[in-house]
Amino acid sequence: MAGAGTPEWLIREDAGQPVLLALYLRQVLGIRSPDELPLLRGIPPRATAPDRDTDEHELLERQWREYWAMTVEPQAHPSPVPLDLVDGFETLVALPIEGSDLLRAAMAPHAAEAVAFAQSAHARYVRDAGSGVAYRAYASAIAEHERQVGRRAHSFELNVQVLPLAQRGVWWIGSLTVAVTDGLRGDIAAFDAAIHPIIAELA
Repeated sequence: MAGAGTPEWLIREDAGQPVLLALYLRQVLGIRSPDELPLLRGIPPRATAPDRDTDEHELLERQWREYWAMTVEPQAHPSPVPLDLVDGFETLVALPIEGSDLLRAAMAPHAAEAVAFAQSAHARYVRDAGSGVAYRAYASAIAEHERQVGRRAHSFELNVQVLPLAQRGVWWIGSLTVAVTDGLRGDIAAFDAAIHPIIAELA
C-alpha cells in the first residue's frame, strides 16, 4: 500500500459469509443487539419466541453477542474454550464447546436457509465488486484526508463488511471493523463522504 519508510494502511473489504450468516440468525431468532445496526433486507424480523421466557432470551442474546464478536473480529475475541463446528452450517459457524448450548439449539432449525442466504449475498457482492474499484475508493479518501490535515496518513488497519442492510449508512461493528450498506458502497460520491470520517478517525 505504501513504499518503504512511509506509513502503511491495510483495508480488507468483503461480504463475509460468517458475518452475513450471524446477522441472518440474529434476525430470525429475534436478537435485538447490536441495537444501532439495521436489519437485513428481505428477511422478516421475528419477535421473541413465545416459548422463550425473558431470562432465557437474555441468555440467548448474550451467547449470540459472544458469537458475533468472535465472528467479526476473531483475533480480538478468542474463545476461552475450544470451538466446534455446528452441524448443518458447513464451516461457517463454530461455537465454544461450553456456554453456547442455547444458541446452538436455537440456530439448528435455520441452518439450510441461513447458509443459502449467506452464500447468495456473498456471491452478489463478488459479482458487483469491480476489480480494483475498492482500492481506488479508499485511496481517494485517504488522499483527501492527507490534503485536509496536511500530513501523511498514519499507518492503520480497517476491515469493511459490505452488507445488504435495510438502511444506508456506516456502523462500527468492531474496534477495526465497520459495516457499510451495499447500496451506499455502490454510490461512489456518497460512499466517499461516508467513509471519510472513518478514515479520519484512524489515520
